[in-house]
Amino acid sequence: MTELPALSGQVALVTGASRGIGYGVAEALVARGDRVCITGRNEDALKEAVEKLGADRVIGVAGKAHDLEHQAAAVERTMEAFGRVDHLVNNAGTNPVFGPIADLDLDVARKVFETNVVSALGFAQRTWHAWQKDNGGTIVNIASVAGLSASPFIGAYGVSKAAMINLTVQLAHEFAPKVRVNAIAPAVVKTKFAQALYEGREAEAAAAYPLARLGVPSDIGGTTAFLTSEQSAWITGQTLVVDGGIFLNVGVG
Repeated sequence: MTELPALSGQVALVTGASRGIGYGVAEALVARGDRVCITGRNEDALKEAVEKLGADRVIGVAGKAHDLEHQAAAVERTMEAFGRVDHLVNNAGTNPVFGPIADLDLDVARKVFETNVVSALGFAQRTWHAWQKDNGGTIVNIASVAGLSASPFIGAYGVSKAAMINLTVQLAHEFAPKVRVNAIAPAVVKTKFAQALYEGREAEAAAAYPLARLGVPSDIGGTTAFLTSEQSAWITGQTLVVDGGIFLNVGVG
């Protein structure tokens, strides 16, 4: 690992960060000097991510995002290790089913909402009471372009991300002026989570994007670094679409 920059004095908690977008976010925040707590379900994968990111600046707390005890433990460990939690990035998410929403098992729908929406609210509540209420900070919710339009075959995921976008607005209103809350809505990013959307046909999938490629985790990491920085000090309640221009193709003609 290359030499790390000087500490920024800022601390972030990033959920679902042992790989993919969450790891890209954590990597970007560590690169600017933040200390970071990352969470994930798989303890071995989490340990590996901590080692790669730098165990002197990063800790990991394993558990399921929707589990209340895990939420409490993650925030408590962050406070114990670093003494503060300036930034919360709600990235943990799930999409366990593909198919028409008309045939969706409602128990699966509940699982999607528990992981994608309710857990984000739970983490936001805990970081608010632990640090941000008195000291300020930011929250970034990783939503999706699936929450902004109809999403065939991933309808439950799309509906949950639409809820996350509205949760962003609600939190931004209630937590102001102490805490800024924004969301990022990525299109397809090359991760294991999204692999089914491009595997075996990446060139074809990328051809639909005006910027001629799919996203990579660092694209979302850089955007998150911006939204948690002073450069975005007058931005709150917004959803920033990071999509390689794919929405430019929606229209007449």
